[in-house]
Amino acid sequence: MKPQAPAFHDESDALYLDVEEVEQSSEDDLWFLPGPMEEEPDYLPPGPRAEPCETEVLDDWRKAEAGHAARLARVAGRVGALDDRLKRGPEGWRHRLALIEAADLSWFAGDRIGPDRLALWISMRLSGAHDDTAALARVGWAVRRLTGGPGPEVDLSAFLDRRDPENMADEAEPFADRAGGWIDLMAQVADLHPITRACIGFHLWSLAGLGQQGDRMEAAVTAARIAASEERGAVFAPLAMGGAGGLRAGGPPADRLARWLDGMETACLTAMRHLEDIEAWSARAETEMTMLSGKTPHALRAVLTEWPLLSAPMAEALTGASRAAVQRNLAWMEEKGLVREMTGQGRYRMWRVTS
Repeated sequence: MKPQAPAFHDESDALYLDVEEVEQSSEDDLWFLPGPMEEEPDYLPPGPRAEPCETEVLDDWRKAEAGHAARLARVAGRVGALDDRLKRGPEGWRHRLALIEAADLSWFAGDRIGPDRLALWISMRLSGAHDDTAALARVGWAVRRLTGGPGPEVDLSAFLDRRDPENMADEAEPFADRAGGWIDLMAQVADLHPITRACIGFHLWSLAGLGQQGDRMEAAVTAARIAASEERGAVFAPLAMGGAGGLRAGGPPADRLARWLDGMETACLTAMRHLEDIEAWSARAETEMTMLSGKTPHALRAVLTEWPLLSAPMAEALTGASRAAVQRNLAWMEEKGLVREMTGQGRYRMWRVTS
């Protein structure tokens, strides 16, 4: 049977089908042309991203604090416990912790100053032939700032001991302006917890243009002081004791604050254990040294409580006793197991307490 042609209702339907067939055949003939623009993959590299404004950055930090509220409260409790222990302890404990923290921060900052070199430099300004005196001066500054003085939020220029040179180039931005910019940023987060503000100040250090001359050490010491700004016994909150993982940069504010809190909690626990050990040693040393006469045993015990490492010349300078009396008492204490010689050599010997 012969097929019938399709029936059209009117002439417009027939015209519509003819136009559709022509368009379809025309598109099939243009196979060599590229497809629509929206279907092509974008192989171009991304352009520069706009810097986030200060308000957005600080809002991210506020959200980070809210998200870590429970952990922040726990770390604040650790700092409070350390503050209470230092408030009830002798003044030498603060100096001892400051020396340990400054030495650990020097490794984080790349100076790598050991406790023995730091002790000799702080007590007697002695340095070896191969020592970097600039690095020793930076760590010495850290010890001074970790043991007292006005805080960084009072006068940052004075806190850092940095001033603009008299022959500064005209196009250079004055340090006072850069320091003022950082202080303004910190003023905008004054409602946050000091531990959070310390973390913000540390990570915004370079953003404020303060990344000059040992900036990592300066930023960490400044943050350590801010974190303990509301305490009365602790001058600073430890950051680097037991590892400096909390000072590692990278990631959004929430991740940075989480690392900061973990690192500070570890550092506070390390500091507390250290104080417990030195307190137990002091009680044991006082009991065993009651039989010794003179002022040297008591003075030597106090110096050993304040300094993690001690040499005979240091003890002589710090106690005012004669070299012979110092060496005699150190030998007696070593025999009783109260101190241990660390260098294993005949000259330039250093002692530390035994836990």
